[in-house]
Parts: sequence; structure tokens; C-alpha cells
Amino acid sequence: MPERTYSFIEMRLPMPLMSAAAEPGKLDEAVAHIAAHDAELGRIARAEAHYFRGQPEEAYADAAPFLDHSDPALRISANFICAYADLTLGKIWETKECLTNIAAMRNDESIKATPALHASYMLFDAASSVLLHLSTPYPPGTFAKHIAALPEGLRLFGIYALAHHAYLFGEYGRCVGMAETALMTKQRRYPIAEQFLHLVAAMGQVNLRDAEAARRHFMGAWDIALADNLIEEIGEHHGLLQGVLETCLKEDYPEHYARVIDITYRFSEGWRRLHNPETGAHVTSDLTTTEFSIAMLASRGWSNTEIANHLGVSTGTVKNRLSMAYAKLGIASRAELTKYLLQ
Repeated sequence: MPERTYSFIEMRLPMPLMSAAAEPGKLDEAVAHIAAHDAELGRIARAEAHYFRGQPEEAYADAAPFLDHSDPALRISANFICAYADLTLGKIWETKECLTNIAAMRNDESIKATPALHASYMLFDAASSVLLHLSTPYPPGTFAKHIAALPEGLRLFGIYALAHHAYLFGEYGRCVGMAETALMTKQRRYPIAEQFLHLVAAMGQVNLRDAEAARRHFMGAWDIALADNLIEEIGEHHGLLQGVLETCLKEDYPEHYARVIDITYRFSEGWRRLHNPETGAHVTSDLTTTEFSIAMLASRGWSNTEIANHLGVSTGTVKNRLSMAYAKLGIASRAELTKYLLQ
């Protein structure tokens, strides 16, 4: 196997598969390459592959033995992977425990002593909050100062986290600009990080009301998903994509679409229970994915005509689906939608 195919990091850093440079369709070879150099990192890389392929049980099985490992790179990786695997599996207490374990490492001097390890810890400490729309432990500027210390694959994921943070604050142009610049200037192929960047760019573009650009970025993420079966993040970003997923997949990839929606429902249920542990925020769980997408767009000020054009349906369909969503939520106006929707 050509050594130049992968960017293997001799120093242990978290999430080695995300750091591995590989052409789409070659991710299993990257896992094998990492394992050949370092068996423990190889098992973490295998856990990454399982998780991003929508296999949370297998991901947890591979990562869990390292939750309390003395090596910080293995411990950070295991807690990050298991936090999301547990969320998808509905084990919310375990998700919170993993997030607490990551936060507890902030003052670990052995991590701070190595710039690349410290930067990667900050990345996954921040990402574990940003991706779940929780309070972030670092201002974006603080993390940005350390991002240059990361290898390219992790640096690309770090830019995704910064772009996602900008998105959360309504800075959609900045969100898109960061993601597109990273995609244009990267030196090698990093399927997992590239998929994240395409998805966040699509999120930003749909809020800038450039539906064509949003679809183009989504299909960039989808091409990567098809090459290596990296389907998890497609489902997890469903609500944030606000109908783009339906317009791109529902007719042309019906079997894949069904699997993506299954991932969406499992992740969303865990998300609601994490954000609202008392009730589980079940008020939105009865919405179909189409009703949810229409409700998200309506809550952002889109007119029925704009929603219809974006989703490729009639204005009558939009009106009917929105009415059904109102009935299920027990509300009567768009103004009331936002309190039910995690945006």
C-alpha cells in the first residue's frame, strides 16, 4: 500500500481516521493502515468508521474500552465517539457522562504541554458543545488561535466547528465563506472532514436562500457518503438542512433516503431528551420529516411560495402540512414555532 496515500500522524492525536488523507472509497484501507502502525489507534479509527456509517452499537463496542485510558488521545476519542453513539442509542445519561469526562480534561497539564494535542483537545471539547448546540467552552477566537497546530484533516473539522458556530449566531455568509475556503484550499482528500464542510456550507446557503448552492454542497456531501457509506452525518444534519435532503434524495435515492430518515429519528429523539430531559420535548416527535422541514423554514420567515419552490411542491401542500404541524404542536401561528424547534 503506497505510504503517500495517507497522512499518518506518528504522534498520537484524537480521531485518527479524521486525520487520515484518503480518496473517497478508500476509508477501510485508511483504517487498516492506521491499525498496522498502532493497534490501539486502529481500533479508535474503526470506531470512527462504524459511527459515521450509522453503526452506533459497533462504534461504542470499539471505543468504550478506552474511555478511561491513560493516553489522552485515546481517552478524548473514546469519549467523543461514545457521547454521540450513546445519544443515538438513547442513553442520555451516558452521553452526559462522556461530555463531562471531556470537559474534565481542560486542566490536564500533559495535554497542554504538546501544542498539537492541546489544539486537538480544544477542538473536540468545543465541537462536543457546538454540534449539540450547547454552551461553548471557548470563544471562537480563542480556539482559532490554536487551529494552525492541527494536522490538515483535524484543521478542516475545526473550520467546520467554527463555521457551525457562526451559523448558530446567524452569520450565514461567514459560515459559507469559511467552509468554501477550506474546501478550495485543502491540500489532500479527507472524506469525513470534507463531508462536514459541505453540510455546513449547505446549511448556510439555504439560510441565504440560495437553494441551488445548498443542493450543490449537499450533493458533494452525498457523493462522499455513497463512496464510503458515511451516512450518519447526513441524517444528523437533516433539520438544519431544511428540506434540502428531501429535494435531493427522496425521489432519486428512495432506499438510501429511508435509511437516512431512520438515523434522523433516532438522533433527534436523543437530541430532544438531552435538551429537555424532563419531557423529552416529545411535542415535535410526531411531526413527519417533511412537516418538520416546512415548519423550520416557516419559523425562519420563508413564505409558503418560497417553501414550495424550495421543496418542489405546491403551495397548497405547504399550507396543508403547516396546518398539520400546528395541530400536532397545539399552536396557531408561525410566531409560536420557534419555541418548539431546536435551530
